[in-house]
Amino acid sequence: MPPLAAIERFFERLFERPSARLFRTHVQPVQIQRRIERAMESGRRAMADRTVVPNRFVVHLHPDDLAALAETADSLGGSLADEALSFARAHRYALVDRPRVDVVADPAVLRADIRVAAEVRHADEDASEGGAPVADGPGASRPAGPADTAVFTIPTTTLPRAVLQVTDPDGQAREVEIGPGGLTIGRADDNDLVARDSRVSRHHGRIVGRRGTLIYLDLGSTNGSKVNGEPVGEVVLGVGDRIELGETALVLEVVEAPD
Repeated sequence: MPPLAAIERFFERLFERPSARLFRTHVQPVQIQRRIERAMESGRRAMADRTVVPNRFVVHLHPDDLAALAETADSLGGSLADEALSFARAHRYALVDRPRVDVVADPAVLRADIRVAAEVRHADEDASEGGAPVADGPGASRPAGPADTAVFTIPTTTLPRAVLQVTDPDGQAREVEIGPGGLTIGRADDNDLVARDSRVSRHHGRIVGRRGTLIYLDLGSTNGSKVNGEPVGEVVLGVGDRIELGETALVLEVVEAPD
């Protein structure tokens, strides 16, 4: 962890938790979100030309604090996971799978405290098969650093059924289905989606399946790719995401689980 970030975290813990216990305030979702972001930052790993960050988080709260969040308990994990995905995209971090957040009651955690365990893990992998755990709190495991090495085996899987709404530079709209083998995009005729755009490379990008999710990959294009306005090399896609290649826009409209 960078020295300034470590100092910031120290002072936050020094003042926040005693103040919260003194005034009997409960943990708020935004505080949990900030701790998840710190755990993500602490678990960064340099891999080739990418920075991979944790995507699995277990948030430990005192039972009283968890009870105070009862009204939002059903949607809390999903909302926190969405925020984690947005944070990773904003910082151009790579994820091996969509983030998942579980919030659990832990009597060992002090009142008004938050402890986050984070790891890099595929959807169907056991904890022992994923990245080294990173915990935010007393007694935590050693955070993974840039010198740590991890290798991920990504098997071929059946893609979810998905449809792209394509808008060409001339304003014409068309619908393209992503086949079981994925989708290649570019100006060349051998692509699954042939772009009618001079700013799109002959072999510009590709959508592939990975552990039941859709991934967009830029294939070293000249003008690059953007997803939701942010330049990307590789990113997990979700319904409503907008891919911009030159003056061509592709919006992921429908996703259904494979049979």
